[in-house]
Amino acid sequence: VQLQASGGGLVQSGGSLKLACVASGGIFGAYALGWFRQAPGKEREFVAAVGWSADYTPYTSYSDSVKGRFTVSRDDGKATAYLQMNSLKPDDTARYYCASNTNWSQLRRGTADYWGQGTQVTVSS
Repeated sequence: VQLQASGGGLVQSGGSLKLACVASGGIFGAYALGWFRQAPGKEREFVAAVGWSADYTPYTSYSDSVKGRFTVSRDDGKATAYLQMNSLKPDDTARYYCASNTNWSQLRRGTADYWGQGTQVTVSS
């Protein structure tokens, strides 16, 4: 499975961006998809993730720092995961990575089967 993230850029504080993560290869529906970020000099941190429940309804998880501002979603028909980021703050500046794992718990802890190359998000004050 290859993951390709895009949609990053430079935005003013309070602005919005939408990231996309396109997967190729593998069975997209079998994976939980997550977004992580890493700012210079800091450790990589979990941002959000989306998976499928047993009855095929999506379930999501967010870090406290982005809850209420970011929305994670997926379109399995397009093998794509999204991260809608609103009310961006300078502290959101980081390189954002998408990742996948068939195990939800492992993904939430930052363990992934596959990682994308990342896309830079810069929020100016």
